[in-house]
Amino acid sequence: MTGSPALQDVPMGAAVSPSAARLVTMIVDTGTSLDLVFTLVAHHLLTEPRVDVVTIALTTFAPDDETGWTHLGERAWVNEWLSPTATCSILPPPGAGPEAALSMPWVSQRARRGVLTIADVDGLPPEADEDRREIAGFGISSMVVGTQIQDGVMFGSLAVGSTGAGLWPSELVADFRLLNAALTSRIALEQARHSLAEAVAVGAQSREGQQHFLASIGHELRTPLTAIIGYTEMLVEEAEDLDDVPFAAAVTRDGGVILRACDQLMAVLEDLLTAGRAVGDADLRTTVDVRSAVADVLHWHRTAARTAGVHLTSTVTDGQTVWAHPSGLRQVLANLVGNAVVHNGPQGEVVVSTESLRGESGEARLRVIVRDTGPGMTSEQLAQAFEPFVRFARPAVKGTGLGLSLSRSIAERDGGTIGAESRIGSGSAFWVELPVDPGRQHP
Repeated sequence: MTGSPALQDVPMGAAVSPSAARLVTMIVDTGTSLDLVFTLVAHHLLTEPRVDVVTIALTTFAPDDETGWTHLGERAWVNEWLSPTATCSILPPPGAGPEAALSMPWVSQRARRGVLTIADVDGLPPEADEDRREIAGFGISSMVVGTQIQDGVMFGSLAVGSTGAGLWPSELVADFRLLNAALTSRIALEQARHSLAEAVAVGAQSREGQQHFLASIGHELRTPLTAIIGYTEMLVEEAEDLDDVPFAAAVTRDGGVILRACDQLMAVLEDLLTAGRAVGDADLRTTVDVRSAVADVLHWHRTAARTAGVHLTSTVTDGQTVWAHPSGLRQVLANLVGNAVVHNGPQGEVVVSTESLRGESGEARLRVIVRDTGPGMTSEQLAQAFEPFVRFARPAVKGTGLGLSLSRSIAERDGGTIGAESRIGSGSAFWVELPVDPGRQHP
């Protein structure tokens, strides 16, 4: 029940018109522009002789075509459609500020709960005095109001008004409810698209800023490091000819330490710049043949593995693909295989395999696993493995401690994940999981 003589009860099961049902299919069809959807909804509602004015308000984004719309400050965009005989208008007069727009506090609060049907504005309760004055001031005597709300977020509103009081046809109210629900779904989708576009724009700006920062820091750090390396090498060469001078002997002894430290800093810098370029690149994902990528990576590490006495094997079969940046996948696998080799021992093995999985939404994914027979890791080490600058290798093993951290960034950039399993004495298995080529989602 409405609880007020001014409000009209219309059963939820009231029949809708066939034309409204057909219109819903156009509203939810994203091939129909939102501007056209608004016009079609307004024209349909205006076919009811009782309707003098239809208004639509947008509160979260501007219309694509602003022609005919009134911008009410930061509050909303409003448009109205009038019948040929209408003598009323809900739009503020030209030049008026946002304060001239309808606020209708009592009506707005109730319209948030569902479509509100007002048969006679003059019959509104005393607590709706402000609403009554506002509505009557625009020449409206009865109206139907609905809001587009989803998950507590209000996107806009739809209303029809009449200069005459009286009950509204049940079919009109049923059509209104249906069209308002369809508009809610469509506007929510458009809002999601706007939010995504903004996120992409922010991401692009962030990516550009990241690339600018990395280029700047690369120049600022590479130049002095190169100078230090050059001067140190020159001093060491000159000191080698002065073995009988104590200071020269110290330079010869410590010069190597300085050069190794500079080489380490240069390696860190190169890793940062390489990862920055990889993560900051535009989305150039494509179908990547996993067997081919693994073969390349194993070839790159063949000499190092042979020197360490480690045997490399792949069980990856033909036809397995992922959707990723080709260079990114190879870089991640190179880091995983490289770690597996250096953390292994003589007669050790590194085996690369794959496992087909399904994501949380049922989408096909492929996990590429790099398993070694090394000493394994503790749970504490495993928890820190993907943190930047964390190293567990022997001091003699070169590395920056950035490989796994950067691999995680690259995998996540391509919509994937990275992880590991390990036990002391049982080796480790590091894996990268990526989406399968969209064209192969349903084999």
